[in-house]
Amino acid sequence: MRDKPLLQVENVSKTFKVHGKTLHAVENVSFTLEAGKTLGIVGESGSGKSTLGRMVLRLLESDQGRIVFDGVDLSGVKKNKLRELRRDMQIIFQDPRASLNPRMTVGDAIEDAMAIHKIGTKASRRLRVIELLERVGLPHEAIYAYPHELSGGQLQRVGIARALSLNPKLIVCDEPVSALDVSIQVQVIQLLRELQEEYNLTYIFISHNLAVVEYLSDEIAVLYLGEVVEQAPAEELFKKPTHPYTQVLLGSILRIPESPEMKQEMVSIQGEVPSPLNPPSGCAFHPRCPFAVDTCKTVKPEKKKVSEDHFAACELVGV
Repeated sequence: MRDKPLLQVENVSKTFKVHGKTLHAVENVSFTLEAGKTLGIVGESGSGKSTLGRMVLRLLESDQGRIVFDGVDLSGVKKNKLRELRRDMQIIFQDPRASLNPRMTVGDAIEDAMAIHKIGTKASRRLRVIELLERVGLPHEAIYAYPHELSGGQLQRVGIARALSLNPKLIVCDEPVSALDVSIQVQVIQLLRELQEEYNLTYIFISHNLAVVEYLSDEIAVLYLGEVVEQAPAEELFKKPTHPYTQVLLGSILRIPESPEMKQEMVSIQGEVPSPLNPPSGCAFHPRCPFAVDTCKTVKPEKKKVSEDHFAACELVGV
């Protein structure tokens, strides 16, 4: 029985220099993730979701903080050891076509990581590729296809098969269905859920689609301008959203009412996301918040406990 969570992220931050200015991409983010569970990370475009996902895998180096994966502090790991650990940490990208080499067949793309890690023989790897293709719903003949010969949904299945090829423990799903047709999205989401149950996979699921996140996630972290403004178990977050940003996000979900009486007005967030090159003082959301008071403009809110596992960074919590 595991004593510690599979993943611990402690106060990580990331900035970039852009035209001589500092862009705050991720700011002081912390969370833990148990094996076999899913953490959903939501927020508008530019909120730092993908940057955070890449930091977890150390595809991007954090400026501060600590990331502990399966008991190993990644910040102190050398390249050779990191390569070994990457067998247990994989990613599914948003654009499957851009993430695949157009000159490599599907079979070669899936086999590539196994060859790099010297897993099995050429023949055994080929058998594994065929097995993975069939598991993700593709015919074994796809092993000879090139990316341009497949549809977007088929390519994302290839991306999933490639992520599974090394039997990972953790997969970062970086908006894996946002580029797909709605009908294909449902198929891919269901596949991801089946694979999680089958292989006891742990997911970080990054998306701006709250309906998808609600379906897949055990816990949800809401990001705004690189900061976690609310975090809670998925069921509680959707029943009792506390931060004004979360409330407006949930109010913007398009739902089909079961009856005319249940029809609700769509809610939109006023204004634009401020530039991370020049974030607002105090609470970063205050220029767009319908409940903002003077304190919100000057005081950066601390995370406050809403319930046992529910936190929100808002001055109005408990007021």
